[in-house]
Amino acid sequence: MAIARSRSFGRVVRERRRQLDLTQEQLARRIKTSVPYIGHLEAGKRHPSGQVIVRVADALGLDARDLFLLANPKVSSLISERQGSDVPSAWNVFVKDVKLREIHEITDQEMETLSQVAKMGEVRAPRDFIFILNTTRHALGT
Repeated sequence: MAIARSRSFGRVVRERRRQLDLTQEQLARRIKTSVPYIGHLEAGKRHPSGQVIVRVADALGLDARDLFLLANPKVSSLISERQGSDVPSAWNVFVKDVKLREIHEITDQEMETLSQVAKMGEVRAPRDFIFILNTTRHALGT
């Protein structure tokens, strides 16, 4: 199910939840979170983590990549469609750059999150993963 880019994460979640005739409480149980948190997500008062985005997408039958991009609109300009296999991927270059990862103190959990981003589409350059990481850190307040 494709999602229009002009819509907000919260609006898409609310509309899809209502289409499926689910209450906020039922969705909260399905994704193992609280009812107020669902309300905050739908109202745009909270920013979902990558894990929450995937659980919401699974629960509502939505595309996780589209939801991620709705929740992180600045990231979409860094991600393009997958390129041919003859060009080394930015992800492979990034993973091999141990020094860069040490400088930015990237944890294993953050690497796992970035690997999920890499699966959503081709990131253009290894440095873009640092931007995505910093955007995520800022959104989570870490």
